[in-house]
Amino acid sequence: MAALPSLFCITFHETAHGMAALMLGDETARRQGRLSLNPVKHLDVMGLVMLLVFHFGWAKPVPVNPLAFKKPKLGMAITAFAGPFCNFIITVVFLFFYGLFFKSLIGSFPGTLLLELMEMTAVISLGLCIFNLIPLPPLDGSKIFAILLPNRLYYRLMRYERYGMILLLVLVWTGILGRPFGRLVNTVFNSLMAIARFSSGLV
Repeated sequence: MAALPSLFCITFHETAHGMAALMLGDETARRQGRLSLNPVKHLDVMGLVMLLVFHFGWAKPVPVNPLAFKKPKLGMAITAFAGPFCNFIITVVFLFFYGLFFKSLIGSFPGTLLLELMEMTAVISLGLCIFNLIPLPPLDGSKIFAILLPNRLYYRLMRYERYGMILLLVLVWTGILGRPFGRLVNTVFNSLMAIARFSSGLV
């Protein structure tokens, strides 16, 4: 069941990156066909497996040319932020509809299944949002917070993106990152459930 919500969340995440870049003047993603809601175009197998198992992961990065931006560092930060922000909006929207339709759907098997899919989509999207805000290359957070760095340190940080993914995998598999991350996602999700309670009329 988690496969469909995962594909949905990573597809919108990457498309949001491409749309933000396009709005800022970079047409690289559009020229390479990445402004698409076809999940196959954004799929990274390992990232999807991580998303299914741990509720956080990644997709095939959307190509971005920072030199196409008037202000490269700012443009990269905005483009990077667009993905997690999109996932946060997905979480809010799905929790709203979860609460709105809860009473009418809970009584039947198809309805309960649909509610479970809504909730799962909200959880996975939130996990994708928070995970990508970690300020470690190659995650979006590194590009967002790197705007505060001097240019010399900024470009040195971007140069080590490939090694950051290895470090991330080690942190996840050893549980150093996985356990506290899971607790953080659960805490934030439980707080956001107030949206579902509001739309269901319980608040």
